[in-house]
Amino acid sequence: MNQENISCELHDFIEIACMYGYQVQLELKDDQVIEGKAVDITTSKDKHEYLIIKNEQEQQVELTQLTKLTVLTPNAQFKEVIF
Repeated sequence: MNQENISCELHDFIEIACMYGYQVQLELKDDQVIEGKAVDITTSKDKHEYLIIKNEQEQQVELTQLTKLTVLTPNAQFKEVIF
């Protein structure tokens, strides 16, 4: 699989969600839906970027697998981002 990157603009929305600790719902390319608190972004040794989501446990979601991010936190600075 080729390494893809998301745009800087989309990356900024993810950083804002982490900075404010927003509760988010993620929709992935494989139709999986994940909900939790956006915690941080991490990069693996092979340069893949992951959003760390905390719910019952901590999960890493590869940024290139996102199709939609919906903010569930009331009065957030944005509501939805389509990838």
